[in-house]
Amino acid sequence: MTHVLVALALTTLLCLSLAADAAADPISLHPDNPHYFLFRGKPTVLLTSGEHYGAVLNSEFDYTTYLDTLHADGLNNTRTFIGAYCEQPGAFSIAQNSLAPAEGKLLCPWARSQTPGYANGGNKFDLTQWNAAYFARLKDFVGKASDRALVVEVNLFCPFYGDEMWNLSPMNTRNNVNGLGGVPREDVYTLDKHGELLPVQDAMVREVVTELRDFDNVYYEIMNEPYIRGVTMDWQHHIADVIAETEKQLGVAHLISQNIANGKAKVENPHPAVSIFNFHYAWPPETVALNYGLNKVLGDNETGFKGTGDFHYRREAWAFILAGGGLYNNLDYSFTVGHEDGTFAYPPTQPGGGGASLRRQLSILKQFVERFDFIRMAPNPSVVKGGLPEGATASALAEAGVKYAVYVSREKAAAPATSVELTLSLPAGDLRAEWVNTLTGAVDKGETFQHPGGERRLTSSAFAEDVALRVTVAGR
Repeated sequence: MTHVLVALALTTLLCLSLAADAAADPISLHPDNPHYFLFRGKPTVLLTSGEHYGAVLNSEFDYTTYLDTLHADGLNNTRTFIGAYCEQPGAFSIAQNSLAPAEGKLLCPWARSQTPGYANGGNKFDLTQWNAAYFARLKDFVGKASDRALVVEVNLFCPFYGDEMWNLSPMNTRNNVNGLGGVPREDVYTLDKHGELLPVQDAMVREVVTELRDFDNVYYEIMNEPYIRGVTMDWQHHIADVIAETEKQLGVAHLISQNIANGKAKVENPHPAVSIFNFHYAWPPETVALNYGLNKVLGDNETGFKGTGDFHYRREAWAFILAGGGLYNNLDYSFTVGHEDGTFAYPPTQPGGGGASLRRQLSILKQFVERFDFIRMAPNPSVVKGGLPEGATASALAEAGVKYAVYVSREKAAAPATSVELTLSLPAGDLRAEWVNTLTGAVDKGETFQHPGGERRLTSSAFAEDVALRVTVAGR
């Protein structure tokens, strides 16, 4: 079985590499500041509020409408799972979960066999045969995203949080005709106890990477939340090696992402092929300072479990990006089958938020950042010297002596809205300060003043939850 899989993968790789056309350079780390991206010649921060990763594997999901919505809302990223993992309806109390296909509606890289008996409807899978319809759908999805200048995070694997998820995987011996995968779910992603699944995983990675070789709007994430079920670093590094070695033979190089932790953790001994380090639920954004010295992109690519309101997820985004992060993806539960335009009215029990209003607010953050030459900026929280209300927090980016971006959020909303008087350390010169409304993008208050240098008190516009400040120095 192993020899068959290896031969299949090598044949595919050779044939497609010979036929490959020259492609645009894929999204990369910016050469002048690798905490950010370079995409199609422009400095880029990735900001989005995307669906629950089932746009491709769920054959009922209308991804064209979904991508149109993200583009219209001014966002530029989405995250998708490949299909080795899916969820059962009701998982994590998610209503209308796009990652939980209806019976018979799962598409994945492996072809169906002639043998009935897949756990969620239809025939079992043949782990030695590729599903041409799946790869056509995957490439169409990525291509349409490309047309809309959307970057796709292709997430290759996810651990099985419970037996319910493992029972739905094509790699489970119950669901394939190859007699593979007769192991506990905790052993699936290992180098030594995988039940002959490692060659299957390697072949799938090679095939996905080969099929997507010509797209410039793709990067690969090794695994979603490996730390939740103790997937070893050795296995993760092995998959990174498979990606890198495959692309070396193809003559391309896409970025590789690794999901490090929920909240915060210091990255130790990073794999040299990994360029993006992603975290989940990264509020407060302490992990940025912990890992900024890696000189790679730091991302927060999943949110949730803080209610359904907009404020927490807006605050998490602003604080993370102005702390020096380069990527933020809110998990948006308003996108479902039948509501691919992001209009699903999810119940209050949903484990997260999303919707049109939050997407507009994240677009305001994106526009705010893009007004700066942010490649020249770096985290500088010491700009804020005082004046924060009790429980409030501040994040700041700066190009010292030239421009400053500050974000302030309260712990709880003020009623009525009130102003704050911040003490900032600012350079000498003719300065312009603008207080930006994070809900509308409007400049609610602006002032121009001469400053001798040093500390300066600035009074904000009135705000209930959060506010942003832009300070620029004339002629610089």
